[in-house]
Amino acid sequence: MSKSGPIVVVEDDADDRIFLEKIFTDLETENPRLYFDTGDAVMDYLLTTSKSTYFILSDINLPGQNGLDFKRQVDDDPILRKKSIPFIFYSSSARQEHIDTAYSEMTVQGFFKKEDSYQQARAMIATILHYWSLCRHPNM
Repeated sequence: MSKSGPIVVVEDDADDRIFLEKIFTDLETENPRLYFDTGDAVMDYLLTTSKSTYFILSDINLPGQNGLDFKRQVDDDPILRKKSIPFIFYSSSARQEHIDTAYSEMTVQGFFKKEDSYQQARAMIATILHYWSLCRHPNM
């Protein structure tokens, strides 16, 4: 079910990274995962890589600029905008104002609240992976 390119995860919490990686491994996700602590680090990667990116999974709460500001930066860059990289928020901070902003002011393809239960989080990530394995978009 995989499409080419890495899954870019923007998550500064080491425990959350371990949790997500366990899920991706248990789901036998073929795509490599690239983990970044900040939006700035991801921007450097996205602007210099020639590889396609499967999708970006980003937390809202990040050091420095938050996830919303990072997404605005992606949207404002003509090169990245043309790449049409699917962008999904996955955050423990799922306040309605963040959700409203994400969908009304930027181009996001999903907003999910982190689940505390491993089984619930695994089911959610499996659903996201399955959806994007079937979805068509310009650069896949």
